[in-house]
Amino acid sequence: MIGSIIGTGVFALPSALAPYGPISLVAFAVVTLGALALALTFGSLAGRVPAGGGPYVYAREAFGEFTGFLNAWSYWITAWAGNAAIVVAWVGYVEVFVNTGHRTGVSILIALVGLWIPAAVNLTGARNAGAFQVITTVLKFVPLVFMATVGLLFVESADFGPFNASGRSAAGAISAAGAIALFSYLGLEAASVVAGRVREPRRNVPRATVYGTLVCAVVYILGTLAVFGTVPHGRLADSTAPFTDAANNIFGGTWAGDVVAAAAIVSGIGALNGWTMLCAEMPYAAARDGLFPAAFARLRGADGVPVFGIVASTVLASLTTVFSYTRFEDVFTKIVLLSVLTAVIPYLFSAAAQLYWLLVRGREGLGRGRLVRDATVAALAMAFSYWSIQGSGYQTVYYGLFVLLLGVPVYLWLKRDRGEYGESPARPATETDAPQTPPPTPAPRIPRQRGRLGDALRPHD
Repeated sequence: MIGSIIGTGVFALPSALAPYGPISLVAFAVVTLGALALALTFGSLAGRVPAGGGPYVYAREAFGEFTGFLNAWSYWITAWAGNAAIVVAWVGYVEVFVNTGHRTGVSILIALVGLWIPAAVNLTGARNAGAFQVITTVLKFVPLVFMATVGLLFVESADFGPFNASGRSAAGAISAAGAIALFSYLGLEAASVVAGRVREPRRNVPRATVYGTLVCAVVYILGTLAVFGTVPHGRLADSTAPFTDAANNIFGGTWAGDVVAAAAIVSGIGALNGWTMLCAEMPYAAARDGLFPAAFARLRGADGVPVFGIVASTVLASLTTVFSYTRFEDVFTKIVLLSVLTAVIPYLFSAAAQLYWLLVRGREGLGRGRLVRDATVAALAMAFSYWSIQGSGYQTVYYGLFVLLLGVPVYLWLKRDRGEYGESPARPATETDAPQTPPPTPAPRIPRQRGRLGDALRPHD
C-alpha cells in the first residue's frame, strides 16, 4: 500500500506548494489529520465489507448501484489521471540526466515510456507486479528518509520566504494548498480496493491502511519541511526536481542530487506500477456486477490479468499526458487537482456509507463508546472530503463534474443492455459476509442472448 501512496508526486510537491509559502506546511498538517480520519474509516469499512472494490463496494452496498457506479467511474478517472500526474513529475527527475533542455516532444516520449513499462509489468501477472512493487518501495524510501532526517540539520530559516506568499487569506491559502497536498495521500484506500486478493482481509487491510498512512505522513511532512528550508523560496517554485536541488545545496556539486533523482525515478515507476494495478481492479469489481463494460471483467492467464482495464487505462493516461504537455502551462498542478477531486468523491461517499451503517444499520453489537468514536471519525472524514473539494477551485470542480457526468450515459447504456430499468435494491451491509479467501469470480448479470457481451465473461476459478 505504501508503494501506491509514495510516488514521484511527493518528490514534486514542494515546487507545487512553493507559491503558497510555508503556510502550505500547515495545510499539509491539516491534510494529514484528514488522511488519518479517512484511513481509520477505510480500515473499519474493510473489516465490515472485506471484498475487492473498496469505495465502489461500500457505496453500492449502502446507497445502491447507481451511487456505486459513480464511485467506480470517479475512482477509475482518479487512477489513470493520477498516473498522468505522476509521470509528469517523473519526467522532471529523468530530465536531470537527459533532455536537460526540456524539449516538449522528448518529454512526451519519456512520459509515454514511463507509463507503458509498468503496464507491461502488470500484464505479466500479479506476482511479478507485486515483486516489482516491493523492490521499488524499498529503494524509494532512501532519499525521503534521508531528507526527513539528515536534511533537517541543514535547514536555513532565510530559505523559507514569506509565510503566506499566495496573496490570499490564510484560510484560503491553506484550503488551496491542502487540495494539492492531498494528492500525496491518494492511494491510502489501495488495500481496500484489492481486498479480494488479500489474505485475511478483515485483519490485514485495516492494519495496512492505518499503519501505511502513518508512516507516509511522518516522511512527507519532515521531508517537505527540509526541502522548504534548504532550497531558496524564489528557486523552489521553478524547480522541476526539488529534492535533487535540496541534496545539491546540502552537499555541493551534483552527485547527491543525481542519487536522489535516480531514487525518484525508481519511486515513480513503482507508484505507476501500483496505480496501474488499481486502474484495472476497481472497474473489474464493477464489471462483475454488470456496472462497467463487460470487457473490464475479462481475465487472461493463470494469474487472471484484467488486460483490457490495464491497456484502456494506460491509453487514457497517455492521451491526458500528451494533451497536458501541449495545452497546459502548469501541467503537474492541473492534473493533480483533477485527480484529487475525482478521488475525494469516492472518499466522501465511503465516509457517508460508514455513517449510514453506524447510525442506521450497524448499531447492534457496538458499545456506546465505540459507536461515538467511529461516528466521529467518519464525520471528520466526510467533512474533510468536502473541504478538499472546495479547495480544488471552481475550474477544477467544473472539469471534475463534467467527467463525472460523462459516466451517466454509460450507466444507462449498461442498464439497457442488461434489460433492466430503474435502480436495483442495495443489499444491506450486514448481509455482506465475504469469506476469508477470495471467492471464485461470479458470472456477471448479463443475459447470454446478448451474444459476445454475454459470453465474454465466465466464472474464473
